Amino acid sequence: MTDVPPYGTYAPAGLVAAIARRTGRLPAENWYGRRLALFLRRLAITLLRGRPLDVERYGARMRLHPYNNNCEKKVLFTPQFFDPAERAILRDYLRPGCVFMDIGANIGAYTLFVAAFAGPGARIVAVEPQPDVFDRLSYNIALNPFHTVKAVACAVADKAGELTLFVDPRNRGESSLRIVGTNEGAQIRVPAVTLLDLVQGEGLTRIDAIKLDVEGAEDLILEPFLREAPPALRPGLLLLENGTDQWQLDLPKLLESHGYRERARTRLNIVFERA
Repeated sequence: MTDVPPYGTYAPAGLVAAIARRTGRLPAENWYGRRLALFLRRLAITLLRGRPLDVERYGARMRLHPYNNNCEKKVLFTPQFFDPAERAILRDYLRPGCVFMDIGANIGAYTLFVAAFAGPGARIVAVEPQPDVFDRLSYNIALNPFHTVKAVACAVADKAGELTLFVDPRNRGESSLRIVGTNEGAQIRVPAVTLLDLVQGEGLTRIDAIKLDVEGAEDLILEPFLREAPPALRPGLLLLENGTDQWQLDLPKLLESHGYRERARTRLNIVFERA
């Protein structure tokens, strides 16, 4: 990455900077605030003409490309709208020195949010299978002095091997092993491991929390892990994208049978806590 312009090269300026300040102060609960934010965001993206922006969000430096990735759009222009309840739960639950896994890490918003408060004794594993998105994740991790995050370039599935990832060209955060995108050409082959193999390969002896956002394949990953992993490896907290319409089994019921209870449900996610 020696040929990558240094952080600060793309600092917000002019009207784009003014828009980012304005959208970042709009109330998340207000319908008018959300509509205004979307309008101003579209205007700023047009003005950027494909350039990224270098910003600080959630206590971390990031370089964000707000074009074909809804995560980057939200974190850049409306960070207060990006999973506020979920972040509050993680902030309340996790302690310094925690072990956190971010599966489907995208560009690292959750990873860096946790790294910023988890202290030097934490262990954070961020997993992202898309090569170009993984490069953005790695770059964002390297921008910060945390030294507690390891990025892993693979998919997590119910079996190890090489699998097809269906890439959504309109929103890279919705790429999936399970859901075929509208663009038939948007398919890539990626290495895959099971969750248990990943955990054991990283030498983890406990997991405090896992964020699992894999576009409807959460059940595919968790069922064999819960069946095969020793109880000591079961995470205390699970933050799952709500894939109820796509899951092939009753995942909440499965989690309940392994000692979990639903702690919170938002528009996009469900949080389970182990009793």
